Amino acid sequence: MLTRELAIATFDQGVLIPDRLNRISDAAYIGYAERMLEIYRDGQGRTRRSLHQAVHRVFSEQVDCPERRIQAFCKLLDDESEFEKDERKTIVKLRQSVFREAAKHHPLVVQRDALFESQESEIKRMIAAEHGMDWPQLHDRLFADLIENQMLKKLNGFEDAPALLSRYNVAQTQAVLFDAVKMTIHAQGDFKQILRYAKLARLMIRITKLRDHYCFEFDGSASVLRSTHRYGIAMARFLPGLLACRGWRMQAKLRSTPYRPPIRFDLDDACGLVSEAVASKEFDSSIEETFAKQWCEVSPVDWRLERETEVLHRGQKVFFPDFVFVHRDGARVMMEIVGYWTPEYLKHKAEVMVHFRDQPIFLAIAKARKDDTSRLFENPTIYYKERIKIDAVLAMLNAMLPFRHSRQK
Repeated sequence: MLTRELAIATFDQGVLIPDRLNRISDAAYIGYAERMLEIYRDGQGRTRRSLHQAVHRVFSEQVDCPERRIQAFCKLLDDESEFEKDERKTIVKLRQSVFREAAKHHPLVVQRDALFESQESEIKRMIAAEHGMDWPQLHDRLFADLIENQMLKKLNGFEDAPALLSRYNVAQTQAVLFDAVKMTIHAQGDFKQILRYAKLARLMIRITKLRDHYCFEFDGSASVLRSTHRYGIAMARFLPGLLACRGWRMQAKLRSTPYRPPIRFDLDDACGLVSEAVASKEFDSSIEETFAKQWCEVSPVDWRLERETEVLHRGQKVFFPDFVFVHRDGARVMMEIVGYWTPEYLKHKAEVMVHFRDQPIFLAIAKARKDDTSRLFENPTIYYKERIKIDAVLAMLNAMLPFRHSRQK
């Protein structure tokens, strides 16, 4: 991820536009990216400074390439690389030893005379010999632990040039969110995935159900009591997860200054940015997938099946039922599947069910867990062996209709 200092953006009528390289208008960058990757792939044993200098030479003929863009590429390549580090502090100890030896002969002079006997070149040669090296070798080792002098071990990331350019575009977009005061996402799908990545990033969130979608509001780093760098990074880290989702549009309000009015940043799932985050699977288990297929084959007249279209929330507590059944009159009933899980999982699930006890939720629990769960859950329950039977679900749905209608009244 980039730092704020490496962010590049333009402004157009109050809207911020992050720097983005296009395969058509910026086609030359495919070649540049290939050369940069070659430098790092063949750069084992070269210092970080040397690698950066080589990357700068790649752009020597690209006169309109901003310096920050080159530095951004170096940062992204460094982030995917392994460098040698002085984990055992051997270089620190070497430096201390050399300085102690040199201090015994202070002051050092270029040419000895009657007053000053310690000639610099001779003392250096003597100290180097004590460490089994000549002075140029010892000099290179003395500060090898500095970041710019660390030597490359290997490059781990970026399959090809387009992957590097894609990461650059996402990274520049991430940098925008460092100064976000508020971010609002309107989503029509992938709710669980969006909230999963938001929780992983430890973001503060408010959820509102609108007519045909959900609105997720996130407080940015500039909106808390004081702007924190850590929360800005969390907002940026959330973005790749959002990009892996579908059916959303986002608007962020960025911090204003005395010299800059409030700025807006817009993005949606058709923005063209490619994320390396893992997209969610349609089903979490084979039990869910088998049930959904069987339901489609039977296709009951009175009930329609929906997959993870309901988000139950109170404060920061959020729950996604596995399936939502919609009756022809509009009533909604939810089913949660409880399979073979740990005691800790069952306890947590029971706490969630208590938290949303006023909702029409029934459980489908594996028979092997009947004894473990009978005292944990108060919800209506059906039990299954290898698969959930459609007839049992329909019977439960019809039995719960009076419950749902009474709640609606």
